[in-house]
Amino acid sequence: MDDLVLVETSEDGAVATVVMNRPEALNAISVALEDSLLSVFRRLAGESAVRAIVLTGAGRAFSAGVDLKELGAGAREGRDWRGPDTLAGAMRCSKVPVIAAVNGFAVTGGLELALQADFIVAAEGARFADTHARVGLTPSWGMTQILPRLIGPARARWMSLTGGFIDAATARDWGLAVEVTPPEALLARARALGAEIAETDPVAMGRIRGLIAAGEGMPLREALALETKVFDEHMATLAHGAVEARRSVVQARGRRIAGESE
Repeated sequence: MDDLVLVETSEDGAVATVVMNRPEALNAISVALEDSLLSVFRRLAGESAVRAIVLTGAGRAFSAGVDLKELGAGAREGRDWRGPDTLAGAMRCSKVPVIAAVNGFAVTGGLELALQADFIVAAEGARFADTHARVGLTPSWGMTQILPRLIGPARARWMSLTGGFIDAATARDWGLAVEVTPPEALLARARALGAEIAETDPVAMGRIRGLIAAGEGMPLREALALETKVFDEHMATLAHGAVEARRSVVQARGRRIAGESE
């Protein structure tokens, strides 16, 4: 893979860190960067050892969004923005959970890219904004639908209609980010969360993740019915010995966490 995207995996191969590497352009998403990211996500999805992906940016930005110089020059004419074979589509449909580790600016298309992840962890200096309206563009990677579901319609309107920036603490308080860390601890924390995901049962984790995603677009009654259906299907194939084996692992983890909190 070219140096536009750097990939590093943990020793056990379970957590892959993907770094957008155009720091001089604030990791603006050029056609080449987008294609490289898409290729990386496709490759990682096919590696059975990979259980979680951390996406971040080199330098002082996560991503400043789509490369407007290229866009203005017509470089994206005829490209599919939102289909299953695009970067956004591949991330949303990924079988592997994705954690966005937002290290700096996540603006417009960069914020939309972070919104494709399962959740966002932010460094203290991170800044978030949607400037589509200021640039004169309509969102295409889900900003108008995903952002309101996370932070509420009024706050989403404020961000998208004014182009105003929010800091990391506000992003956490509004529900956009799940955690805020010191900058130097960001990647370690995101990777630790990826390792926790890797410890879970892959079948159960995949079913739970799929139910959450499917339920986002359903009325509560239908979503509950789907959960019941998936539960019944899973229970019909469940080996009780496997549950008992995992119980001891869960208990040991609980004792460890209790000890750490004392």
